[in-house]
Amino acid sequence: MIAFVSGPVAALAPDTAVIEVGGVGMAVHCTPGTLSGLRVGEPARLATSLVVREDSLTLYGFADDDERQVFELLQTASGVGPRLAQAMLAVHTPDALRLAVSTGDEKALTAVPGIGKKGAQKLLLELKDRLGAPVGRAVPAARPPAAAGWSDQLHTALVGLGYATREADEAVAAVTPQAEVALAEGGAPQVAQLLRAALQTLNRTR
Repeated sequence: MIAFVSGPVAALAPDTAVIEVGGVGMAVHCTPGTLSGLRVGEPARLATSLVVREDSLTLYGFADDDERQVFELLQTASGVGPRLAQAMLAVHTPDALRLAVSTGDEKALTAVPGIGKKGAQKLLLELKDRLGAPVGRAVPAARPPAAAGWSDQLHTALVGLGYATREADEAVAAVTPQAEVALAEGGAPQVAQLLRAALQTLNRTR
């Protein structure tokens, strides 16, 4: 098992960071929240979980060991693979997930793309005794992108990818209507989707 990777950030993409380890570039799949804290050329240390499949080896990266542990525990529930587990951590902090499961908060789970009402009910039953109680200050709210904080996180991610502040401002403004639609429908703007849309806008203007 690769417990963590440490080294300078060689490159950043919408859902991946490349960390240089001993002269080798390790591609690590990360949530937008984790990616927003990384900068190309600066040192980084990511807790990791290696997912082995017959045709692939995929490394997932996290801001700390707690996120990695929750990522792995989520996959003990039937129907939850690494991508869905990562999507859950992109929307909620580990403690917010623990709180949602311990209180039976179905709405919190359905805020995650790919989880419907029945799926949320099933997950609440299966994960009830697996995640444990919140270890920090228990807050039921999702990560910042669920509300107004999505724009700050998107802006930080774009700057981290090497775009100028002015370009990031323009890209955020371009995708704001898309985010407002999600908010108007009672959902949470998904930063990963908005980041892809923002990058497409930037590519068109270059």
